[in-house]
Amino acid sequence: MNTLRYYFGTAFKSIWMEKWINLLTILSICIGLSILCSFLLITFNIDSFMKRWTGNFGLVVYLDDNITYEETLNLETQFNKDRDILRVDYTSNVEAMDEIRISLGENAVIMDDFKENPLPSIFELQLVGELLNQKAARQKAESIKNISGVSDVQYGEKWLASLNTISDTMKMVAVFFATAIFISTIFTTYNTIKIFFYRRKEEIITLKLLGATNGFARLPFLIEGLFVGMVGGTLSSALVFTFSSLTSTRIVEFMPSLSVVLSPLPVQVYLIIPVIGASMSLLGSLIAVGKIRY
Repeated sequence: MNTLRYYFGTAFKSIWMEKWINLLTILSICIGLSILCSFLLITFNIDSFMKRWTGNFGLVVYLDDNITYEETLNLETQFNKDRDILRVDYTSNVEAMDEIRISLGENAVIMDDFKENPLPSIFELQLVGELLNQKAARQKAESIKNISGVSDVQYGEKWLASLNTISDTMKMVAVFFATAIFISTIFTTYNTIKIFFYRRKEEIITLKLLGATNGFARLPFLIEGLFVGMVGGTLSSALVFTFSSLTSTRIVEFMPSLSVVLSPLPVQVYLIIPVIGASMSLLGSLIAVGKIRY
């Protein structure tokens, strides 16, 4: 018990005596984690928006003009049995013409100039989530295009490619930010602990002469690093939560329709941020005390 009291007493005494250096370290950790979490929040909302946007993505299958009713029913049955297809919607050329007339309103008379219905019958196929990428959608479209009775298949290749590019870019940038902040946090804590050690070098040498082990002399520094990282992570968590709440409220006030799209980070993330800060700071402290020689 006395040993534990010494460890924590020494650590918190050093934290108080070196409060300005510790404050700067805490702020550095807080700012780094806040930048990372803010970027993750933006990425999370973009990803959520893209998932909602692609929820209705699918293929548009154009049928031959001379396709029979039986062939159309066979195609519909085939599509309904396909495990890659979630939903099948059929629109005949007559129904398509009626929809165009309704949308044109008074100008629908221009459609009377056509002697025959120029519109094809179509199937709209909603695909499963695993196929919402350019390569898989192209392969599916090509396989359907080879079916008898199908004249063409469209699926918005450029649009889907753009979404995949955005998603991949955001993920790469997130990894870059995470790596940079991880290294900077460890480096900051490493330098802070080294400064504290050299300021207490004479005290530690005296302890060593009295028979103290390396672990006994080093543990207060680890506790100090753990505490600094935990506080920095907690402040970051509170800052990001406040920023997210205020920003969401303001945006929804001006654009209420975005309330469906905006998504807050899961509560677990705010609980994990202090743990991440403490872990990175502790790792920096371990590296620092491991390189110290006395």
